[in-house]
Amino acid sequence: MMRKRILIADDHVVMLQEIRALLESDYEVIGAVQNGKILVEAAKELNPDLIISDISMPEMNGFEAAAKIRALGLQPKLIFLTVQASPAYVKKARSLGAAGYVLKVYAHEQLRVAVSKVLTGETYVSPQLSA
Repeated sequence: MMRKRILIADDHVVMLQEIRALLESDYEVIGAVQNGKILVEAAKELNPDLIISDISMPEMNGFEAAAKIRALGLQPKLIFLTVQASPAYVKKARSLGAAGYVLKVYAHEQLRVAVSKVLTGETYVSPQLSA
């Protein structure tokens, strides 16, 4: 069976390395980019099954990049991995078609679960946000 292909975006190299290390045993991490502008280009070129993106990034934030990716007609699954705990951010993420929203502080405990759920058509939001 082919492994699902994941593209990750975060402006912090250490975070990109941690996400890759967390996921590469089960998934094919096909790219790691550091801003939203490059994320859009990489999504067009690589056509990932899933994008895991930070929201706060230089040049173009994760929300803007997601909107552009959707405008191009691409439909990868989408998880935002962020420090933004505001319900308004979760609502905005959902409006852009995101199926997952994980707080960075819980990435080690929750990201693998979120990826698994989102790739099977479910949604995942860090439980701390719905409390």
